[in-house]
Formats: sequence, structure tokens, C-alpha cells
Amino acid sequence: MTAFNLLSEPIRKYIRDQKWESLRPIQEAAIQRIIATDNNYVLISRTASGKTEAAFLPILSKVNFKEQGVKVLYISPLIALINDQFTRVEKLCAYLDVPVTKWHGEASKGAKDRLIKAPEGIVLITPESLEAMFVNKPYNIHHLFSTLDYVVIDEIHSFLGSDRGIHLQSLLQRLQKVNKNTFSTVALSATVSDEHKYAELKDFLGDPAKTKVIRDIDPKPITAVFKYFEGSVEELPLDLLKDLYIRTRDRKILVFPNARGRVEEVAVKLKKLSEKVGGHTNYFSHHSSVDKEVREYVEFFAKKSTHENFCISCTSTLELGIDIGNVDEVAQIDATHSIASLIQRVGRSGRREGKSSSLFLYATNQWSLLQSAACWLLFKEHYIEPVSINSKPYDVLVHQLLSIVKGSSGITLSKLSEEISGNAAFKNITVEETIEIIAHLTAIDFLEKLGQEYIIGIEGEKVVNTKDFYTLFHTPVFFRVSSQGVKIGELPLSPQIRTDENIYLSARIWKITDIDYESKKIEVMAAKDGNKPRFFGDAADIAPKIRETMLEILMSVEQYDFLDEAGQEAVRQMRKKFSVYDLKSHQTDRPLFSGNDKLTFYSFTGSRVNRTLSFILKRMGIKNELFENESEFELEFSQKSDFMSVFKDVNLNNVNFDHALAELIETSPEVLSFSKWGIYLPVSFQAQLLRHRYFDFEGCNVFLQNLNFVENQ
Repeated sequence: MTAFNLLSEPIRKYIRDQKWESLRPIQEAAIQRIIATDNNYVLISRTASGKTEAAFLPILSKVNFKEQGVKVLYISPLIALINDQFTRVEKLCAYLDVPVTKWHGEASKGAKDRLIKAPEGIVLITPESLEAMFVNKPYNIHHLFSTLDYVVIDEIHSFLGSDRGIHLQSLLQRLQKVNKNTFSTVALSATVSDEHKYAELKDFLGDPAKTKVIRDIDPKPITAVFKYFEGSVEELPLDLLKDLYIRTRDRKILVFPNARGRVEEVAVKLKKLSEKVGGHTNYFSHHSSVDKEVREYVEFFAKKSTHENFCISCTSTLELGIDIGNVDEVAQIDATHSIASLIQRVGRSGRREGKSSSLFLYATNQWSLLQSAACWLLFKEHYIEPVSINSKPYDVLVHQLLSIVKGSSGITLSKLSEEISGNAAFKNITVEETIEIIAHLTAIDFLEKLGQEYIIGIEGEKVVNTKDFYTLFHTPVFFRVSSQGVKIGELPLSPQIRTDENIYLSARIWKITDIDYESKKIEVMAAKDGNKPRFFGDAADIAPKIRETMLEILMSVEQYDFLDEAGQEAVRQMRKKFSVYDLKSHQTDRPLFSGNDKLTFYSFTGSRVNRTLSFILKRMGIKNELFENESEFELEFSQKSDFMSVFKDVNLNNVNFDHALAELIETSPEVLSFSKWGIYLPVSFQAQLLRHRYFDFEGCNVFLQNLNFVENQ
């Protein structure tokens, strides 16, 4: 029997009314398997290949919606994606007379009230809204979701390897526990192409043996052009903006800079250029700080613009699957931090059947160009960065302990520890560790023990009773930056902000002289030492494979046809610079330059290994500066032979850094800023978070054992 014939008659009528000539490959495969089994499935297929329908067509044909209760729960990482998918799912469900309800902070209260009165159909929700229900109205969880048949998780790759992903895992486990029967899960992704990651995906859904992967490996043709314009951190080169304007004036285009400030710069300056020459005015910015109604208008305008061209300068808010209609081209300004992100962005163009995707990338410095080229070459090899698994998510545990206690009217220690030990998200955390963390939360008044039961403590109430509690991600904390009483601007707190470091702000270079964490103030003075400022922007980690490929490009003589003439010349110049080293292997050989009583060492490895190496060198008494964008270390070591002899016998397997990590937390609390809930852990657990999430001692040890310094000739 064909996949089409397996579908229910109302769904077949929907397909006929849409005038689909045929089902997509991912839909054909998913329909036959989902209808025939109760397995969990992960559907992997490129952007705009019909994954949403691949999940919902068979589920809607299979589920008995006449039974009481919500039968399908769709979970999305973004409210905007829910709003977008709601229209598609509602249109499909109209053929079955199945109600669809949005449930998030911006959704209609009336629709939610109707659902509570008569639980039925399909609910679209974010993890944070699900968390809020667990905390504030746990009876609604039972009332609405105790008879679920399916959970659909959209854009699952956006959850993998993150605190938010572990949070979702925990919520799914808690949801499964209140369900009368075992529900099945269908997850959707466009960026998981490496079969080695399938184990992580299956583990994420909680039942690897029952989880199957369906993958459409049919690649979409992609055209790419890279252009190079030497620029600065302060502002984009005028020639780049003029060239970008020519690209945008007659097209529907998305532009992805890598920071919100640059997003605004692109939108404003392109619009001004267009006004000067009498071009169209449809230049927009789109990021999370833009007002919701404005963002929705931009999305609506793009989707309905059949004949009008437009340019939307955006952050990752438009990286995921929000439908904004047909986009001709995607422009990326400077390197993406990951290949997964590049895949998502490229896939936003050429969504119509038979159309290729189109990428136009601008690089404003040589290292960004080199990283962009490396990402593109790896992308063409179908390589995607491995997911970083946090096997002991102590910080997420803190959050879920508070959530469980708040959602109960009092809970015993044995019941609380049982809730955690039975949750697969925390399977590697021992009962003893859980009890120790509960004791600490009690000591700092986040929990309070009344008789044999725990309730939320006085300090815990201050945290739990806020909207910010439901999220695992940070709302950026901005610090006022001043010099001698004059305000210069504001900066978000990050590990890059430290005393004696140079920073860019207001088109000048400043040295940080003091940081007041209580009053959220940073004091600076004009920099006079000539030191390069630390990179400021989205400080995402770069994978080791990308950096190794960057070195491989420098060692190669290959000419890349996707680079323009200026880009080719920039690569030639970098190759010339590194030609003074007799490098043989991009996996083990690393350049070491001697001069001016300093050594310069290029590690060409991942961000976490770089941070670990810098930390270890400082513990060994070797002063060093890490410039992460270039993977470059400046070392205060006059003799190369002395430096290499120090490194010769380093074996991190024999060193315990727990005390040093505890010291680092005490002297530089901002180092834990990557973890929203880690600050409420005992110091020993905070040190473990640093060890496994911020640093990479194991990877650094492997790197050092294989390291071969190659000196300049």
C-alpha cells in the first residue's frame, strides 16, 4: 500500500485540495513508519523539505481525537515559530475538525481557558511555558496532558548540547510520568547529518532502543560567493555596504551579521543608500530586542511580498524555520560560529521546489575569511560539529529541584531524590550528589525544611516567583561603562570582561580598571599600551575541526573558486605569513614565532581547549594572552628552548585542578556566566561545571601529547 493510501480520507482530501503532485521523500518514509509502529522517530531533512507535514500527516491519520484530552503536544524553541506553525497546522486540522491551541506568554487567554474547560486536540507550546505550568498549575499538567499519544519536537538540533536541551529532557520525563500510557515522540531537524550523532539524538528522547532515525539524504544544490573587504570592528567598510546594496536592491534577501549592533548598522545604512538613489524602502532589522509587533510585521510583510523586494538584517531569530516566504539569497557578514548555523542560514533561501540555495558571504578581516572558508569546505563534506554532552548537569538539577518543590505543597527528601533519580536527564548524577545539593540549597535559604517536608525558602521565593525562573538561558546583564564619571556606553557581562583587559566601545579602545558587580559598573581609561582588545560580540565556541581546517587551508596551495580576487589575495598573504614555518601536518604541527622578548604561538584548536591551555599556562607561571579569534597566544617567554622544555612533560591526567578552579571562581565570578543556575551550587560542583562545560582538560591533554612546535625559519 502506498504512503498516500495509508492516510485517512480527510488528510488525503487535504493533499488533493493543495494540488500536491506527490509526497516528498521524507513524507513518504515517515508516513509508512509512523502509522505502522509506536516507535519514536527523528526526521532529518533539509530546510523546506516538508518535515512538519511528514510528522503531522501520519499522526493526524492515526490518532483518535474523539478521545478526551490533548492528544498531540508540539514543542518549539521559539514563540515566533509556534505562531508560524499554528497557521499551517490549523489549516491541516480543519479537515478533521480538530482544534489547535497556542500556549505561550503571548497567546490568547480565552483560547487557553477554553482548552482547560474541554481538553482536546493539539497544543503548541515552548519548554518555558510547559515549565511554568509544572511550577504554578501542576494540576493542569494532569488535566491536559495525561492522555497524550504524541509529542512533536521541532528544530531539535537547537536543543542538543545545551542547558535548554537538558531542561526539555527533564520536562519530557516528568510529562511521561503523569501520562496514563507511553506517548511516542517525533523530532524534526535539518542539520544533523552525521550518523555518529544519532546515538545522542536517540538518548535525548529517552528510549534509544525504541527510537529510529529517518533521513532524506538528497542534497539541495547551493551556490556560494565569498567577497573580502578589509574592515574594522567599529563599523563596516563603505565599499562592502555599497556592494551589499547592489545585491539587495533587486532581490528578496536575508542578511545575517553576527551581533545585534551590526544588524542595526546594516539595516540603517542600506536604507540610507537606497533613499539616496531612489530605491525601495523595505529594509528591516529583526532580532529579539525588536518589539514583538514590529518583528511580526516584518515576518508578515516578507511572507506576503509576492512582487516587492525586501532586505531583512537579522540575528539567529530568523535562522530557524519561521516561514517568511521565498527568499532569493542569504548574505552572511563574517564567519558563522558553527557549521550547523551556516546550514540553517543557507537553507533559508531557495525554498521553492527546483530552486538552489544561494549564499553570499562578506568577510571583513583575514581570520574571518579563513574561518568562513573552513566552514564552507567542511559543510561541503557534510561535516557538522559534534554535540557537547553535559553528562552531569548539576545547574539544571538546581532548577528542576526548585521546580518540583514549588509545584508540590511540600515534598519529602526521599520523594524528591526519587523524582530526580528516576529522571533520565540526571541519570549520571548520584543520589548522594543530589542530597548534597539539596542540603546546600537549604543552607542558602532556597529550600526550607518543615518537619519531614521541603518547601521553597525565603531566598528561593525571590527567584522562583519571577517570569525569569522558567528559562535556562540568561537574560543579558548589562553593565554601565564610565570613564572618570562620564558614561561611555553599556556592555553585557561575559567572561571576556576582566580588569586590565582592553575593549572596544564607542569607536575607541579602553582598558578596564575596575568592575563593580554589585552596582553593575565598569570603570575604564583610554588604552595606551597598544595591546589588542579582546574580541567582543557573540562569544560562541569554535570547534577544533574548524580550526584544523583553517590551518590546512594555509598549508595548501589550492585556489578556491568561491573566493573573489580580494579574498584570493588575502589567503595568499596569510599563506605567505605562515610559509616561514615548515609545517607538515595540520593535525599536530603548530607555529611558534620568536621575537621582541615574546613568543607567539598559534594553536589552531577549539575554543575550550584554548581556554584550558591559557588557564594551565598561567597556573604554571607563564604569563599569556589568548586572542581567540586568531587562536593566538602571546607568551612572555624570551627563550624558545625554555618554553618547550616546560611543555615537554606536561600530563594533565596526573594533575588535580579542583583547587585552582575553586580559586578562579572566587577571584573571577564572571567565569560562570555561561550557567544561569550554577551560581547556586556548592563551590565544588561549580568547579565541576567549569571543568566540563567551560574548559576541556581531556581534549587539551590529547592536544598537548600530540603537539609538535614548528619554529619560524
